[in-house]
Amino acid sequence: MSDRPWPTSAPAEQGVDASGVLAFLDAVEAAPGIEPHSLMIVRHGHLVASGWWAPYTPERPHLLYSLSKSFTGTAAALAAAEGLLDLDDPVISHFPEFEADITDPRSRALRVRHVASMASGHVAETLPASLAADAAEPVRGFLLVPPERDPGTVFAYNQPTTYTLAAIVQKATGQPLTEWLRPRLLDPLGIGDVRWLRDRTGREIGYSGLHARTDAIARLGELYLRRGQWRGERLLPADWVADASRAHIPTGDGSKEAADSDWGQGYGLQFWRSRHGFRGDGAYGQFCLVLPQQDAVIATTADTERMQALLDLVWAHLLPAFGTAPPTGAGERDAALADRLADLALPPAPGASVPPARADAWHGARFTPSGGGCPAQPRLTDARVTSDADGWSLVLTEADEPLRLPFGAPGWTVTEDPLPLAISGGWTSPDTLSLDVAFLETPHHLLLTCSLPDAGFTARWRTTPLHPGRLRSQRATRGRD
Repeated sequence: MSDRPWPTSAPAEQGVDASGVLAFLDAVEAAPGIEPHSLMIVRHGHLVASGWWAPYTPERPHLLYSLSKSFTGTAAALAAAEGLLDLDDPVISHFPEFEADITDPRSRALRVRHVASMASGHVAETLPASLAADAAEPVRGFLLVPPERDPGTVFAYNQPTTYTLAAIVQKATGQPLTEWLRPRLLDPLGIGDVRWLRDRTGREIGYSGLHARTDAIARLGELYLRRGQWRGERLLPADWVADASRAHIPTGDGSKEAADSDWGQGYGLQFWRSRHGFRGDGAYGQFCLVLPQQDAVIATTADTERMQALLDLVWAHLLPAFGTAPPTGAGERDAALADRLADLALPPAPGASVPPARADAWHGARFTPSGGGCPAQPRLTDARVTSDADGWSLVLTEADEPLRLPFGAPGWTVTEDPLPLAISGGWTSPDTLSLDVAFLETPHHLLLTCSLPDAGFTARWRTTPLHPGRLRSQRATRGRD
């Protein structure tokens, strides 16, 4: 964790009713399709509740997906504060080498504030079109895709806008985002090691790919809650925080459905407005919720496609828990919450630790992809069951590289080499081996099934990684995505 620990407090001392937090834990664990990985709650600058669902742990980084954007926006704010860029700069002014290629007047009219606020004038995601235009230089590719509307007039959630903002920062500063942020943000906040995916240009991609601890999410949220100050030290201009957290461009269509959605409240500068406060937001449930009215920050990591449902549970249970005075009779509830948070764990997949029958047939059994291929991981070609004095393992072969998955111990078996994994499951019948493999530095699980009668295996992602690659790449890394 950090070398600068949070001031901690019992929930009641900060006016937080622990029964609301307990109700949230009950609800999120019972909700179908939501797998929580971590939760941190900060109130009045004090950490009042934190927990990680084993096998996830406080010190392990987690892929933040588009919550990375809020760190990119902060990097741009710091560059602007040092006079290295201005929100009113034309984007093309930072890339004079593309000047002759970019002829569309709307592309030439793009300013830094337009890419920072997702208001480039495009009406939909342009990542595929940008890469088709120039995969080797995505900024040039993006600028070659003409906006359908004038910049600043329409919102579209659009990865190349943040990629371009990140490229501007890295070009203006001469440093990767992580190096630029280290002395100006990460070290002052007490954030330890972070990793950011890079593309073939060598840039940290900005719009996604940051791996950081839940603690880092909470610290960024607290900085924005305090309008750019951290424990009395100003790190960000207050006017940037105000600008970043207000709605620059509408994101809803005026319907009741949009009004009830946390994605219909408007977009700031690499932050979303929410029905309550504002937030950094990453795919599959990575949230940094900043609640000025409640003087609170909530940080989550998770694996869910039901992100609105997760936010609904926060609003239903955690929001009412924030009061103005210590709740009466709270000591027992605070103690119960502390015990509950210490014992959080994900249920392991079912399965026997040894074959219930035909054990000899499983020793050394080999399997090939059922149906002749593995759509989830096309380079997976082979699976083999092994056993030795340490127990059973399933060895996958992908691109001629083996990946050993030990299993059979009660609960989750955690391994760190060659990447952090947790494996559970076992034999669900004499002829079937089923494993759940959690890639611990990401939200994702790979579900594997081996069938003895047809010597075939299947592999599918429970939620699909948005940065595809070999299984070994599903970890915190500074390499290419």
